[in-house]
Amino acid sequence: MESPAASTMQSIAFDPAHAKATLAELPQRQAVFALYAAEAHAEPYIGRTPNLRGRLERLLQPSPKHPRRLQLAGRVRRIEYRLTGSEFESLLTQFSLLEDIYGPKSLERMHLRAPAFIRYLGGNPYPRIVVTNKPSQREADWAYGPFASRAAAERFAEEALKLFLLRRCTDDLDPNPSHPGCVYSEMKMCLAPCYKGCTDERYAEEATAVENFLATRGESKLVTLQAQREAASANLEFETAATLHAQVQRVEAVRALAPELVQPMGQLRAVLLQQAAAEPTATSAPAPEVAVFLYEQGRLRGPVGFSTLGMRIQNERSGSSSLFAQPMALEPIPETPLPASDTPNTDPSAEASVKAPRGVLEARMDAVLSQLTQPVGTPSAVVRQAHLALLKRWYYRPEARRPGEIFFPDSEGHWPVKALLRGAGRVAAAAFAPKSLG
Repeated sequence: MESPAASTMQSIAFDPAHAKATLAELPQRQAVFALYAAEAHAEPYIGRTPNLRGRLERLLQPSPKHPRRLQLAGRVRRIEYRLTGSEFESLLTQFSLLEDIYGPKSLERMHLRAPAFIRYLGGNPYPRIVVTNKPSQREADWAYGPFASRAAAERFAEEALKLFLLRRCTDDLDPNPSHPGCVYSEMKMCLAPCYKGCTDERYAEEATAVENFLATRGESKLVTLQAQREAASANLEFETAATLHAQVQRVEAVRALAPELVQPMGQLRAVLLQQAAAEPTATSAPAPEVAVFLYEQGRLRGPVGFSTLGMRIQNERSGSSSLFAQPMALEPIPETPLPASDTPNTDPSAEASVKAPRGVLEARMDAVLSQLTQPVGTPSAVVRQAHLALLKRWYYRPEARRPGEIFFPDSEGHWPVKALLRGAGRVAAAAFAPKSLG
C-alpha cells in the first residue's frame, strides 16, 4: 500500500502575473499542498489547510493591508496539492511529504514525540517493569502502550504494581541472605528476591502474572478474582467474598487507566474510519466514501475508500418524529428505484437505486481490509515513531474533537466487520453535516 505522499498529487503552474486567475481554479476544500520555487535546489513550502483556495490566496496574493504577512508569490512557480477528507489524513499526508525531504527532522517539524510505553524486562533473571519512550523493537511484545503521556504510563505502572509483589528496585540482583532489603520488603509489598525472601520459582510465577496483567490490560487477574468471588459466595463465605469484591474493584480501577489502545506494541492492530476526500453534494448526491486506514506492523496504511452505495444512512438534518435520537441503521435499499417524483431532493443520503444486501456490504468491507493487508516493506524507525505518534495523538483527543472511529480485532484476531459497517454508516452520515471553511 502506497503512502499518501506517493499518491498522485495534482499540479498546476503558477504565474505571479496571473495569480488571481490561477488561484480561482483551486477548490475551497481541505487539502495538503506544496509550493515549489523555480530553483530546483530550493525546499518546497509544505502545509495543510481546511480551505485550499483561501490559504493560497493569503500566501500568493500580495496584500497592502497586511504587509507583514508571509508572501511567496515572487518565488513560487508550481503548486501541488492533494485533497483530503479529514485532519488525520492531512497529517499523515503532510508527514509523508516532509519525511521525503527532511528525513528524521520531519519528526521535529511536526512535533511527533515518541509515545510512552510500559516495558516488561523479561530478559532479566528477576523481571521488573519500567516506563520508557524508546521500547526495543526486538522485545516489542513486552512493551505495552502507547499511553497518552509519560505521566499516564507511570501512574498505571504504579497502580498495577500495588496489586502484585514484583520488585521496584533497579539493581542487578545477586541474591544473598545478607542483603539488607528495602522499605518495600519491610512493608510486604515485594517478594524480596534480593535476600532470598522467596524462591526463584515463586518470583517467576509473580513476574508471569504481571506480564499477563499487562498483556490483557488486567483481564487475566480480573477473571481469576471474579471466579474466586463467585465460589466464595456460593459457599456462603461472605466475608471472603467481600474481600475479593474489594480486590475486583481495585483491579477495575487500574484497568480504567489503560484504554483499549494500550496493547503489546508488536501486536497492536487497528482500523480507523475517516471521512473521505470525495464529499457528497446536494445536486449529484453520489454515495459518499469512507476512508479506511489500517495500523499494523508499526505503520499506517491507506486510505482505501469504502463505498457506501447501497447503505441506507440516516440523515440527522432531516429531523425525526421521535423524542430521542435514533441509532444509525444500515439497511438494504429497494431494488427498484423510486419514481423521480417520489425521490426527495433534500436528503442525498436516501438516493440510490442498487440493492445491496448485508452480505454484499460485508464482502465489500472484507475486500477493503484485504487490500490494506497486502505485504509491504519494513518501515523505518522514523516512520514507526511518526505513525504511532499520529495514531496516539488522534486517539487521545476528547471524543467531541475526535472525528472518525477506531476498531480493534477480537481475541482471535478477526476484524468485527458488522461493527465496521455500522461505524462506516455513522462516519458517512457526518459528511452531510454543515461545514465551515477556515
